[in-house]
Amino acid sequence: MQTVKQPCIHPTEVNRSKFIAHLVPIDKYEGFQKRLKREHPKANHVVYALRYLNEFDQIVENSSDDGEPKGCAGVPALNVLRGEELINCAVLIVRYFGGIKLGTGGMARAYALAVKNVIKEAEFQLYEKELTYRFETSYSEVDKVMYLLKQLGISQIDRTFNIDRVLWEIKAPEAQVSTLSRTYS
Repeated sequence: MQTVKQPCIHPTEVNRSKFIAHLVPIDKYEGFQKRLKREHPKANHVVYALRYLNEFDQIVENSSDDGEPKGCAGVPALNVLRGEELINCAVLIVRYFGGIKLGTGGMARAYALAVKNVIKEAEFQLYEKELTYRFETSYSEVDKVMYLLKQLGISQIDRTFNIDRVLWEIKAPEAQVSTLSRTYS
């Protein structure tokens, strides 16, 4: 399975209708649909499909047709995500109606094409399960820990400074957490 590295946008035109597909990591999805509706007030629809792993390692999938005929927009987009084995990402498609009715089959193909086109443009990385790891250190070790986290490529860091200790919470792939836990357990 793969996941998208960073947000990607790609427009597609089918029979004068414009489909602007946005492929985003799942952590950037929340509120994104509302933002797109604000940015594109004249758009007829903002359709989405998403896939992610929950805390029990189960794949959660969801899609919305946003007023398009049932099953003609969100489901075809979701099927493309499934076919490409993408996880922890969402695709949102802004549609501007071009005056020519596509029919249900044509609409499904157009939405699927928009998703395929944005996938061609996006950068991906192999999906690695991330773990949350908590540990504590003294104040004197903060610089050393930050250096190690940077060396390991860990950027999801939360730290709390207490009176005499620093509490750390990081999110990282299993291999990096394993390396860190050998040093700070």
